[in-house]
Amino acid sequence: MGLLRALAIIGDYFPSPPRPARRPDLKRRLFYTFLALIAYFLMASTQAFPLAAYPQAKGPQLPVLINIIFASARGSIAQLGIGPLVTAGLIIQILAGAKLIELDLTKPEDRKLFTQAEKGLALIIALVEGLGFALYYRATGGLNMYVIMAIYLQFVFGAIVLMIMDEAIQKGWGIGSGVSLFILAGVARRIAWDMFSTVKVADQYYGFFPYIVDSVINGSIDMNRLFFGLVRVENQTYVLPTLTGFIVTLILIFVLVYLQQMKVNIPVVTQRAPGIRTRVPLQFLYVTNIPILLVGIVFSDLLLLNNLASAYLSDKAPWIANALRALVYYLAPPRSMLEVAYNPLRVTIFAIALVGLALLFGFMWVEIAGLSPSAQAENLIKAGLEIRGVRRNPKLLEAILGKYIYPLTFLSSLIVALIALIADIFSAYGTGMGILLAVGIVQQFYTLIAYERALEAYPLLKRLIGE
Repeated sequence: MGLLRALAIIGDYFPSPPRPARRPDLKRRLFYTFLALIAYFLMASTQAFPLAAYPQAKGPQLPVLINIIFASARGSIAQLGIGPLVTAGLIIQILAGAKLIELDLTKPEDRKLFTQAEKGLALIIALVEGLGFALYYRATGGLNMYVIMAIYLQFVFGAIVLMIMDEAIQKGWGIGSGVSLFILAGVARRIAWDMFSTVKVADQYYGFFPYIVDSVINGSIDMNRLFFGLVRVENQTYVLPTLTGFIVTLILIFVLVYLQQMKVNIPVVTQRAPGIRTRVPLQFLYVTNIPILLVGIVFSDLLLLNNLASAYLSDKAPWIANALRALVYYLAPPRSMLEVAYNPLRVTIFAIALVGLALLFGFMWVEIAGLSPSAQAENLIKAGLEIRGVRRNPKLLEAILGKYIYPLTFLSSLIVALIALIADIFSAYGTGMGILLAVGIVQQFYTLIAYERALEAYPLLKRLIGE
């Protein structure tokens, strides 16, 4: 706990928005959430000053996955995105899951310690990552230290603003969480870019719909572009949005929405009225999109580390840079169906890593997030519910619930990993992980808004549930 408390002390110095004295109504909270979204888009669209005056200074060309998972935008004030915050949270959660630190998130004092430590670690990561990016611009553009310092401060400032907005939303000023909101915004930006971008690559519009309109007008449709989208420019292969990717994107969205509605019901009876039977529903996608989010964070951090290592360690420690490059090569998502045919080993290794990590993080999340059989058994007992024919014993309840929860954890982690893999192989818009996260986040926001509307429509509910 010493490390956590040290990080929490740093987090105490982090600017923290106050909780609202009185909870704002739903319309106001939606308005504040919309303002946070607008602020994010403005930051992601505003180039750090004075980079515009130095066109020769190029930042690292980061993979699409990083821009989506971290909601980052190259060269903008949002260069770091939410990367420092989600990376800090992942590190602490892994340490807690591995029992390297004692942390019980069901206890209010431990939750507060986690939040403060997460902010402290996120600030440290932002300071280090911001410096790495700023120095990268210096290496490619020959900028002086004053310019680099100005860019560095803007990168760190952007990360801090996003962290403050995330905390403000979670404290009741908005709906949901800022992290989910910004990830959804990043996915939406990418899908919109894939569909409507008018940038040209090898004399073709990058966006699928501008390409179709242009092709119909000129009477020339390229079958390769429709189904594979491979374009080669100056010895570099680009994968452009395709008809196949568009169809697969729509199919996967419908499949995910359907799976989100599936539930496994556990029959229970209440102590107060033993003759009345009811059911406790467990979501079929029990761990929702959490495993893919955590896998995406790990992959994104490795990709980011590889970019920075290539810039700084290629000469000083080439063995480290080469090892990272080899690792990242096999952990980069496939971009096309043809990649399965031409490089099956790489796709196989990526698939094994994706599925293996998704399963690992799925089971880890169940244990540390209060979703384990023991935690659910406690919840049932506290609610005065019991399984018919089973003695009111926590251990017996835990054993029975384990027969439901662990298979659901395995299946849900496996299914979301396979959906992400299929989406990447067929070049789905926004990447496989992006689609999974977006659908899950939209579902969460829909549920939250429906819940808030019910509370406003029936004020008595607030008293019944203690709101």
